[in-house]
Amino acid sequence: MNGFEPVELTRAYLLLNHGPTVLVSSAHEGEQNVMAAAWAMPLDFDPPKVLVVIDKSTRTRALVEASGEFTLCVPPREQAEAVLFVGSHSASARQDKLQVSGLQLQSASRVGAPLVQGSLACLECRVLPEPHNEQRYDLFIGEVVAAWADPQAFSGNRWHFPSDGRRSVHYVAGGSFFATGPGFVVPGKE
Repeated sequence: MNGFEPVELTRAYLLLNHGPTVLVSSAHEGEQNVMAAAWAMPLDFDPPKVLVVIDKSTRTRALVEASGEFTLCVPPREQAEAVLFVGSHSASARQDKLQVSGLQLQSASRVGAPLVQGSLACLECRVLPEPHNEQRYDLFIGEVVAAWADPQAFSGNRWHFPSDGRRSVHYVAGGSFFATGPGFVVPGKE
C-alpha cells in the first residue's frame, strides 16, 4: 500500500488501543478486586451500555460472574503506577493487591462493586448476560445504572483536564502509556 507499512496482525489491536484505560472493580460476599482493562468502550446511549473484556483467568471475572455487577473507573495519569500494578498482578492469598497498589475504594451508589477514589470518572454497571460472548470472547456487556465524574476534569459534557497528572491514561502494551493531550474544538462543530 502506497504510504503505509505493514503491521503484524497480532499487533493490529495497537492501532486502535489508545482509548482510556479503565479500572474494573468487582465485589461479592465481602471480597473486592480491581483490575486494569485497556479494552472497554461505549456500546449504546439509551439505556447506556458498555463493553469490557475480562479474561477468564482473573479474580475480577469470578467476582463479576458471581455478582452480576462491575464498575469502570477512568484513572488519571497520577495513578498510572497503580494501574500497571493491578493490571499485571493477580489477587492472591499471599498478597493484598489493593493494599500494595495504594488504590483506595469507596462504596458505589447502585451496585456492590466499589468505585476507585481519585478517578476522573466512574460508571456503575449491571451485567446484561450474554453467555456465548462471555465464554467465547471474554466480552461483558454492562448497562450503566449510575455515572460520576470529577467536575474539575469533566463538566458540561466535555473533558477539560486540570493538570497533566489529572489526564486520562491510555495503555498500549509493555508498560507503555500515553496521556490524553490538550483538547481542541473545530470551529462551527461545538
